[in-house]
Amino acid sequence: MTESVESLERRIGALRAAVREAVLAGDRERASALRSDLRQAERDWDDALAAAEAEAGTARPGDGVRAEAARSDDDAAAGAPGPGRPDAARAGASLLPLREQVHEALSLLTVPAAPRLIATVHEAFFGGAFSAARLTSLKRDEERSFRSAPFARPYYVCAALTADLLAPARGLLAISTWPLERRVIGSLSPRVDFLTGAIRVAEAIERLPAPPPAARRLLWRFAASIPGAAGTAARMQPHEVTEAALAELAVHQAADRAARQAAARRARDQLGDAEQLFGTRIGLASSARRERREGREGR
Repeated sequence: MTESVESLERRIGALRAAVREAVLAGDRERASALRSDLRQAERDWDDALAAAEAEAGTARPGDGVRAEAARSDDDAAAGAPGPGRPDAARAGASLLPLREQVHEALSLLTVPAAPRLIATVHEAFFGGAFSAARLTSLKRDEERSFRSAPFARPYYVCAALTADLLAPARGLLAISTWPLERRVIGSLSPRVDFLTGAIRVAEAIERLPAPPPAARRLLWRFAASIPGAAGTAARMQPHEVTEAALAELAVHQAADRAARQAAARRARDQLGDAEQLFGTRIGLASSARRERREGREGR
């Protein structure tokens, strides 16, 4: 029998408390398993709420689509591909908290993105709208939450990091469960992420029987900057945009991946958990490097 919304909400609350206890106790294996259970419970809650809306006659199938929840931490650790997949009609995106709306949009794109793009993606595929300006305070709230209770949530909306300074990349948001290599931004990364975003948007549109006009307008914004992707907005085909983006991506991807991997190794060596998610100030990073250098020289 399908659980009720109320029952699922109680189970989600209990699972969140259990995750927090496991993390604080240092039991990573149990925490990972509990996070997976929590993510499934949240998916069940979404489905139960949608069913309740339909029974109440409030569902509006044409309003947009819902992305699947983010991959579990086990998937992230294994490097499994993790795009959210728009696959079901869903009404009232405004029913979700802002952080979950941001999570939906970023899970569809699978790459760090600026607030304006995040808002546009969510409006195009999931319905509803929110102000991109609200995301600045959201990131601050996420960092405060993490520092007060590390890893208590299944995911955090965090910062992308610059490859050179490991500082927060200006105006780019990411998801904490993504591999660090995906959240680091090198010199080629903006273009690589742009092409990847175009591919994900095109794939999402192809999965929809009747793509919203806003989604096609968004894809055209990508296609117009990719050679050979489309001649006009009216004649644009998602699979052709994907092919053109993949062709250019093949030129840049290997070099970008190498740069990101090198920066990610440095970040793991130099930064703590919070700084790996939200970046560090230049002065703090320089001081940490100096202390490690002096320690090696002392030996």
